[in-house]
Amino acid sequence: MNREKNVNRAVMKKDAMALVTGAPVYTDDLAPKDCLVVKVLRSPHAHALVKTIDTKRASAVPGIACVLTWEDSPACRFTQAGQTYPEPSPYDRRIIDRRLRFVGDVVAIVAGDTEQAVDRALKLIKTEYEVLKPVLDFRKAKDNPVLVHPEEDWKSLCPVGADNKRNLCSSGSESDGDVEAVLKDCDLVIERTYHTKADNQTMMETFRAFTYLDAFGRLNVVASTQIPFHIRRILANALGIPKSAVRVVKPRIGGGFGAKQTGVAEIYPAIVTMKTGRPAKMIYTRYESMIAASPRHEMEVTVRMGLSKEGKVRAVDMYTLSNTGAYGEHGPTTVGLSGHKAIPIYTPEAFRFTYDVVYTNYQSSGAYRGYGATQGLFAVETALNEAAALLGIDPLEIRRKNFLREGQIMPAYYNERLESCHVSQCMEKARAMMDWDKKYPFKDMGNGKVRGVGVGISMQGSGIPCVDVGTVTIRLSDEGHYNMMIGATDMGTGCDTILSQMAADCMDCDVKDIVVSGVDTDVSPYDSGSYASSTTYVTGMAVVKACKELREKIIAQGAELLGIPAKTADFDGACVYAANEDKANDGSASISLKDISTKRMCGSGLALEATVSHSSPTSPPPFMCGMAEVEVDLQTGEIELLEYKAAVDCGTVINPNLARIQAEGGIVQGIGMALFEDINYTDKGRLKENSFMQYKIPARVEIPDLEVEFDSSYEPSGPFGAKSVGEVVMNTPLPAIVQAVYHATGLWFRELPVTPEKVIRGLGKLR
Repeated sequence: MNREKNVNRAVMKKDAMALVTGAPVYTDDLAPKDCLVVKVLRSPHAHALVKTIDTKRASAVPGIACVLTWEDSPACRFTQAGQTYPEPSPYDRRIIDRRLRFVGDVVAIVAGDTEQAVDRALKLIKTEYEVLKPVLDFRKAKDNPVLVHPEEDWKSLCPVGADNKRNLCSSGSESDGDVEAVLKDCDLVIERTYHTKADNQTMMETFRAFTYLDAFGRLNVVASTQIPFHIRRILANALGIPKSAVRVVKPRIGGGFGAKQTGVAEIYPAIVTMKTGRPAKMIYTRYESMIAASPRHEMEVTVRMGLSKEGKVRAVDMYTLSNTGAYGEHGPTTVGLSGHKAIPIYTPEAFRFTYDVVYTNYQSSGAYRGYGATQGLFAVETALNEAAALLGIDPLEIRRKNFLREGQIMPAYYNERLESCHVSQCMEKARAMMDWDKKYPFKDMGNGKVRGVGVGISMQGSGIPCVDVGTVTIRLSDEGHYNMMIGATDMGTGCDTILSQMAADCMDCDVKDIVVSGVDTDVSPYDSGSYASSTTYVTGMAVVKACKELREKIIAQGAELLGIPAKTADFDGACVYAANEDKANDGSASISLKDISTKRMCGSGLALEATVSHSSPTSPPPFMCGMAEVEVDLQTGEIELLEYKAAVDCGTVINPNLARIQAEGGIVQGIGMALFEDINYTDKGRLKENSFMQYKIPARVEIPDLEVEFDSSYEPSGPFGAKSVGEVVMNTPLPAIVQAVYHATGLWFRELPVTPEKVIRGLGKLR
């Protein structure tokens, strides 16, 4: 049979109609009407001990089911980070702790029949605090006499350089070659420090979950999460119960971007259900999602870069200081990407990468699209752009002298061999799209406004090598279609559709013949979760392997029913047939897929199925080049982004529409980080920007028409030659916009965001 191929085709998302018609598919849509309403009393202090807490009046409010304090919380320490086991993140949390470590930390949990009753009860809790000195400057946190985690039961399961007695969540160093010797031999050595503040998550659906006990007394959790299997472990650890007593179900998710790789909300309704036996639900407000959730890590990155006068990068020395906040969560893992995804892209002769991740008395940081690479690439890319300016070299030309090439070993990237790379092609494509040669470096418009252009290059990864696991079960139904069960989490990215496209091509059928089941930890095969840009590459290969195995089983069963040897048969998606030497149907015998499935299930045994897991020893990097054109008003400092052009190498593009949407969304988030999103705290540790009235994200009118194209290499270790696309697209706007502003103003900005106020102050100093 000749069927239209599905890979590299813009197939409509499987859940598209349900989403656009408002079908009840999200967590709150599915919650029982009799759920207890769960809210928490939050600390007004950055660092304090609860001296006394009186909950009698609160508990007496009609409709209140329970009021829980630190005395009611299990003594188990755990982490909310959704990562492999053993987790690199320290076990430094309790559900409720007597020591409060940031403004917004949990003091008490209140559950009741109505929101009104709960709100009233929260106001009636009387708490006396012993206010302690906080650690609010992350540059002074290491070895500070004030300890964020002085407790003796704090523990780190992995050797990540953690030491709670030094306020260290993680620390380390790695190198290749003699950095100091190479730097001494360089014609130009620049040293610059770049500061990226925390950035808040602004997904449409805030953190939420509901819980209930089933007929067997097991804790059932329905949550908006990227990590169902990790949530099961997190809750079991926190509550001190076996994982077998916990079931987690993931419905549709209204955005994640890494925030929901942390179990932010699930534990609070869970403990209420365990204490009361009743269903419970917690929905974070937007305010809570901003003050007590999972923002991007604040980082300060110092780069020493040595170059020849011709522009060859010879050595990179990088130090990253990362602020994990009050709890470790993803601190030990994000910091690594700041170096591993930034240093290798220009193939230095020698490199050194050192880092410290410190505890402070701010809300805990977590996973956010780009996951540390965003911060590191901003630093390295801007340092290279600054070096190009000092050497008088076009920033595109300096990159041509330094690009990675296929076949190279990357010492700063786990010593992986690069098998697929179109980064140079991406830059040339973006150059043509931007018309760079005519616009570089700037154009004075003659009315107090100047236009400038800038460039940024990015690489990321495709899953975590030897860690991320994808498992797929595909089963032939008695109607001749396929049921595919996956543990990967579709969070709006369309992975259900993309994996179905792969399966359809493997099985020579239509996408509609692949029925995908949502994640349920009781029945879905294990998957480490949707993060680290892993789903297409890791779970996709599991799909390919599972389909191959199932095809072999279908051919064997069909051949048996036809009474011919399996080696003489083949399968075209519709039937098993007797084949000639060229695998073509010789016309002598065939049996339909529907007949095979019916006879197998109704006559001779179980349905034909295959279950396969996949974990990759490598993480092939996707690449991207982004170019920005801005117009700066020299009188007001206003920055207008006029154009953004990008070219992406993500290997074979499985679904061009979904890949383009991923790219455009990541670029917009990068624009927000570069120009708008600004987090500031009071001297008491209270977040000032705690709503969309204060926290500015880019509106549609501030975003130009983005142009994204693909220039695909072929990754031999990926399914159909695919790599990842979800995170690499976040990283280029930061250096590209900063360089564009430099070309327009003569000012380098090494702290984000670049605001009109900063531009005006900088221009004032130049004058």
